[in-house]
Amino acid sequence: MTYDLYIGARTYSSWSLRGWLMIAKFNLPAKVHMVDLYGSDMARDLAHLAPARLVPVLRTPEGDAVQDTLAIAETLAERHPKAGLWPADASARMLARWLVAEMHSGFGNLRNDCPMNLAHRWVGFEPSVGVLDDLKWIEELWAAARKKFGGDGPWLFGEYSLADVFYAPVAARIACYELPVSKAAQAYVQAHLNDPAFREWRAEGAKQIILPKPYQMPLETAPWPVAD
Repeated sequence: MTYDLYIGARTYSSWSLRGWLMIAKFNLPAKVHMVDLYGSDMARDLAHLAPARLVPVLRTPEGDAVQDTLAIAETLAERHPKAGLWPADASARMLARWLVAEMHSGFGNLRNDCPMNLAHRWVGFEPSVGVLDDLKWIEELWAAARKKFGGDGPWLFGEYSLADVFYAPVAARIACYELPVSKAAQAYVQAHLNDPAFREWRAEGAKQIILPKPYQMPLETAPWPVAD
């Protein structure tokens, strides 16, 4: 029972990172296929999965295709109820769904101003008021989850869950742009950066050369904050 997962450039595609973590972190069998995210071939690469047209796309062993990370998450959770994608506790699960929905539909300033880039850090980035507002709300949500359900573990609900999957690219943005967050939030960011699956994803992305490089900025760069 093997899935097919279609993803874009690992260094830059936050949506693809989410889709892949759902597979990798919960030990679900899948064959990964790369799609030319920044070229002219994406429509061709996904034509056999129509009406899907954006990555990530998951194809089930039965041949059904599902696009969009929220739809993929619910599909996998439904098909693998014992895998632990959502927290087991009903109250925790409710809050986790809330946090995932917030990430899926919100934080537009952070998304637009700080595209995911796992190649390096940007030095001297000045966040807008909108980005700072997004960060404040994100920290409130993280703190609420950690206070009630985090326990002694590094993740939002104690054990790694879909909530952590959806906030992994946020952690990457905070690290990349050196965004101002509290010590508690920074510790959560560091947990993502040190996570073996995240590190594997980033290492694989470093092997892929994309020119011209997406999302360039008139800023100096510095090495990624976690040594490879």
